[in-house]
Amino acid sequence: MKGILHLEDGMQFEGTLFGAKNRVKGEMVFNTSMTGYQEILTDPSYVNQMVVMTYPLVGNYGFNREDLESISPKVNALVVKELCRRPSNFRSKGNLDTYLEENEITGIEGIDTRALTLHIREKGALRGVILPEGDLLDITDFLKPLPDPVELVTTRKIMYHGNPDGLKIALLDYGVKTSILNHLINLGYYIAQFPADTEAAEILSFNPRGVLLSNGPGNPEDLTLAIENIKILMKKKLPMMGICLGHQLISLACGANTIKLPFGHRGGNHPVKDLETGKIKITSQNHSYTVDDLSLPTCLHITHINLNDNTIEGLKHLQLPVFSVQYHPEASPGPEDSISVFATFQSLLKEGHICR
Repeated sequence: MKGILHLEDGMQFEGTLFGAKNRVKGEMVFNTSMTGYQEILTDPSYVNQMVVMTYPLVGNYGFNREDLESISPKVNALVVKELCRRPSNFRSKGNLDTYLEENEITGIEGIDTRALTLHIREKGALRGVILPEGDLLDITDFLKPLPDPVELVTTRKIMYHGNPDGLKIALLDYGVKTSILNHLINLGYYIAQFPADTEAAEILSFNPRGVLLSNGPGNPEDLTLAIENIKILMKKKLPMMGICLGHQLISLACGANTIKLPFGHRGGNHPVKDLETGKIKITSQNHSYTVDDLSLPTCLHITHINLNDNTIEGLKHLQLPVFSVQYHPEASPGPEDSISVFATFQSLLKEGHICR
């Protein structure tokens, strides 16, 4: 079945639908990873978005249940140059077309993804609508607000994981990836996974040794309740680590501002410099917003920067045991250069002192 991708600025791209083949809308973003489409499709941070893969062939190793970052795809749609319908991999349990159809996710192939990506880079983030051929475009599709993204992906109830005899960790779930949770479990912690809107008092009643603020979708400034709760938790001087959205929320709780990037950072090949060691790490990233360096309060110190555009990639608090990174240290998908961030958090949990 033929389909058309309409952008809000009038640009159109024709292709062939696969997966669910339904009418769908969302924010157009692109990802530069060459592998890892399973993790990308199921990353909760992509909710409300239609993802363009810049690598031309997608689906060549099929899909399996072990590499998913949540129980189902979270993207609104997938846009590719060429879809592989006959995957070849010993771990494959089926093809990507069938997987998306079963989960009611629309895909479109045969698109000039290079031209589409360049257009997004030039024009910035744009709303898009994918229509089956013959359907009429409703201009209001570009105007209607999308659902609250964090509400769509956060846990509905408190969940417990890991070793009941381990150090207690409060995980504030704004759209946490399975790989982050699994990494904490493998470190031997006892984790309470809290919904995003949980009050600080309830989190403190768990008596956590430390707090981890997860990744997640959307504009961090919209999460006013989360920001207020983080302020309360910080006053308790608990060791705290933020990842991606969690990093932005810590900054907002400290008085900084965030700004939206023209087309965001998404891919497994973003170079980040550790300003304290001088070393360069290749990182996995997925975010639309960044902390405004001109708004930083004196209590926050920049530890990492992005070498592509010099945006902030890491911060530490100078008076509290609090630090954060903009990239995904568990790197699923992507290189594991920055996995040592969890060791930093582990050190804070054991010693409870200020980041140095």
